[in-house]
Amino acid sequence: MILASIPLMIAAAAIGVTLIYASILDARERRVPHRTWRPALAIAVPAAAIVYGLATLADWQAAAGYLVLVVVFCGFFYLFAARNLFGGADAYALIIITACIPFFPVEPYFGIPPLGFFPFTVLTNAVLINIAAPVAILAKNLVEGNRAPFPCLFLGFPVDGKTIQNEFGFVMEDIEEEDGRLVRRFVGFAGSLGRMVRGERRIYTKDLRLHPEDYEKELTLYRKAGRVWISYGIPFIIPIAAGFLTALFIGDILFVIMATFAGV
Repeated sequence: MILASIPLMIAAAAIGVTLIYASILDARERRVPHRTWRPALAIAVPAAAIVYGLATLADWQAAAGYLVLVVVFCGFFYLFAARNLFGGADAYALIIITACIPFFPVEPYFGIPPLGFFPFTVLTNAVLINIAAPVAILAKNLVEGNRAPFPCLFLGFPVDGKTIQNEFGFVMEDIEEEDGRLVRRFVGFAGSLGRMVRGERRIYTKDLRLHPEDYEKELTLYRKAGRVWISYGIPFIIPIAAGFLTALFIGDILFVIMATFAGV
C-alpha cells in the first residue's frame, strides 16, 4: 500500500485545506455551501479511485471489507443528517472524508490503530475534542452563577432576550405566558433528541434573525423573560477539522487513551 500513500496524501491535503476554510465559514456565517467542496472533490475523487484500484489489486478481500465500512459509515452519516441529528454540512464533510480517505495516508506520531480505518479515527477524535466545549461551558456557568438543571449547565448559557437573534445556537427553553405570568421549562437532551427524531424543528437563533416575522410571539416572550438559555452553538465542522488534523498527524486519541490505561 506504499504506492497508495501518494494519492491518499493528495486527497488529504485537498480535503484538509477545505475543512479549515469550511470551519472559518461555519464559525462566521453558520453556513457551508456545497460548492465549497468542489475543488477538493475534483482532486480527491480521482485520487481515491486510484487508491481503491491499488487496494483491490493488492488484496481484494481486505479492500472489499474496507469498502463495506465506507458504505456503512456514509449511510450512517446520511441517515443522521436526514434525522437532523447532524448538520448537513457536517454530514457532507464526513461522507467525503470517508469515501475519499479510507486508509491512513501516512503513519501518525502514535502509530496507526489496529482497525486502520481513517474515517473512524477522525470521528472519534472529533467527538473527544468536542467534549472539551461542554466542560468550558460548565466552568463559565459556575463562575457566573447561572442556574439550570445540571445537564443544561454543560450545553448552554443564558443570553439577553432582547438580542437573542444576534447569538448562535438554538433555544433551550420553552417559554409560555399563562394568566399573565411566564412559565418556563428547560428542554433537556432527551426531549430535544425526541423532537428531532419526530421531525419537529427546534427554534434556532438564526431563524429568529432571518425570519423575525414568523417568531413575533416567541421574540416578545424572550424580551419579557429577560434572559433566555441557548445552546453554545459551536459548529461541529470545527471539531471535525480538528479531528481530521489530529488523526493525520497525531493518531487515534481514543486508542492512545485506552492503551495508556491498559499499560500497553
